[in-house]
Amino acid sequence: MDDIAVNFLDNHATAINLLIALLLGAVVGLERGWGSRNKAPGERIAGIRTFALIGLMGGFAALLAEQITPWVFPAMLIGLIAIALVAFNQQVENSRNVSITGIVGMVLTFCYGAVAVVVDPILAIAAAVITAIILDNKAEIHGVVARLQEHELDAALKLLAISVVLLPLLPDEGHGPGDVLNPRAIWWMVVLIASVSFVGYFAVKIFGTGRGILFTSVFAGLSSSTALTLHYARQSNQSPELCPQLASGILIACGTMFPRILVYCLLINPALLADLWLPVVAMSLCLFGPAAVIWKRNQQRLLKSPSLATQNPLELTSALTFGALLTLILLLGQLVQEWAGNAGILALAAASGIADVDAITLSLSRMSQNTLSHDLAIIGIVVAATVNNLVKTGMAGAIGDRALGLQVAGPMVLSLVVGLTAAIAL
Repeated sequence: MDDIAVNFLDNHATAINLLIALLLGAVVGLERGWGSRNKAPGERIAGIRTFALIGLMGGFAALLAEQITPWVFPAMLIGLIAIALVAFNQQVENSRNVSITGIVGMVLTFCYGAVAVVVDPILAIAAAVITAIILDNKAEIHGVVARLQEHELDAALKLLAISVVLLPLLPDEGHGPGDVLNPRAIWWMVVLIASVSFVGYFAVKIFGTGRGILFTSVFAGLSSSTALTLHYARQSNQSPELCPQLASGILIACGTMFPRILVYCLLINPALLADLWLPVVAMSLCLFGPAAVIWKRNQQRLLKSPSLATQNPLELTSALTFGALLTLILLLGQLVQEWAGNAGILALAAASGIADVDAITLSLSRMSQNTLSHDLAIIGIVVAATVNNLVKTGMAGAIGDRALGLQVAGPMVLSLVVGLTAAIAL
């Protein structure tokens, strides 16, 4: 039966792709025709039948362009646009509706039909569904634009500039002593810090101060708890009444870092998990528990506190400052490693943990597959995590409000003591 099905698909691939082109046009047409479903026949300019035929026409245009002449496709596309413009002109005269969304939808549907036949039907289907979703959420999208303020739009464009424009242009190779300075890796940390402040701003604006803080904390814990610590430390100076909630957020983000460590080890060297899970889980609980207690005891303060959404959506200056600091730390870490020689695994772990835990976790997990003992790898990973949390504790105390530093310091110290004790005892 499997061979029969494969042969059928191979022999009828073109017909099936044309059917897909027809159906994806019908999906877009269903959305287009829904808004005008109550109009009398003939008053609707384009609905499910028209868009289905446009998708099919795009598929046939692509086939004819392959078999006869490449000029068939542009000729049929231009003809479709001409017909659409005539209908648009009539629409403007009758209803004064100057929206060109319908014309754009027709052209896209025509192109999706061609893609389904000669490129990739899955890609065409995905694009058609996304198009239908965008068209269907007109009111919601316009509402977002109406509520968006100028400084928020400016922040979004800056974040796109430093991430999707500048980041790919930077060289992804090491420079300096030991090739420790990777411009793309360093700038990625700058992007992460900027992204945390941006996500945090809109999380608070959408969900409110309390849920916004929690959402941002979990998000940062999965990406960069260091970035969140820097962000919340600065915010504690602007809103000291929110120090307990911000401290809870830092502890949650730092606690979320530990499950990431277990995932890395599971993917690279699962043999480490048997001994590593205990200190890692213990350190995580030492942060989650106090975070929950601090949050619950101070939850009423949220009702009297101003929203953090009135602050800067993109703390780009802080991100750039941290990028410069990270560069300095990487250089110092390399010098420490060279000074310690072959016995410098723990020194390297401590130096690496100052800036990042992921890189040293991945490195030690790989090394433990060959030359490095499991015990030393586990202790190195725990040392990196404890040093990383100590650095974030120092950031909270030095950059943030004094109350923030005190509330973060206790659980952090408890976590590192418990983690190191459990790792050494194994």
